[in-house]
Amino acid sequence: MATPSPPPPLRPQQQPPPMRKTAGMPSSFRPKRKRGSCCRTCCCCVCITLVLIIFLLLVATAVFYLWFDPKLPIFSLASFRLDGFKLSDDPDGASLSATAVARVEMRNPNTKLVFYYGNTAVEMSVGNGNDETGMGETTINGFRQGPKNSTSVKVETSVKNQLLDRGLAKRLSAKFQSKDLVMNVVAKTKVGLGVGGIKIGMLAVNLRCGGVSLNKLDTDSPKCILNTLKW
Repeated sequence: MATPSPPPPLRPQQQPPPMRKTAGMPSSFRPKRKRGSCCRTCCCCVCITLVLIIFLLLVATAVFYLWFDPKLPIFSLASFRLDGFKLSDDPDGASLSATAVARVEMRNPNTKLVFYYGNTAVEMSVGNGNDETGMGETTINGFRQGPKNSTSVKVETSVKNQLLDRGLAKRLSAKFQSKDLVMNVVAKTKVGLGVGGIKIGMLAVNLRCGGVSLNKLDTDSPKCILNTLKW
């Protein structure tokens, strides 16, 4: 009977190498949370809000113009005269004394809008170019003008013993006698709109009337030139 073979010798088991500890990443190299998404969201919200506001303003303006059909006031110079026009030739030079009286017609062509006028500073002069000579200034109190209303405003200024060059005095005297003397009325005021008793802003305007001679004014009422945003 055969004897059993001896078992193979046991091999020693190899232990796995110890795990190496990885060095921790410094806190300064750790990724931070990005805030770009929050900023983009805020910017988008602001832009959308601005676009909506601009759109609503455009719609409101369009509705206002379609419903009320606003028109600027119309001004014309109805009359102009010089009372007590006197040129004196003294040893010290020539002098002028006179009273200028003008009447300006103001018309509101709107059917639903009211005009509000602030205090108006008015200056009057005669002559043109280098011969233009001041005739004084005055102030007119503000007032309200209703729809489809025409208002006549009287303006009066005067000068007394205003010194002039002798050559200028002779030219003014000759043109006054022939009624070729040119007159000018310049006004600065503020105009506002009114809807249902509510004022809508006040806009600074310049008004220039005249530029025509006295003989032409006898048969015509020239319109005044209105300039806005030029104070």
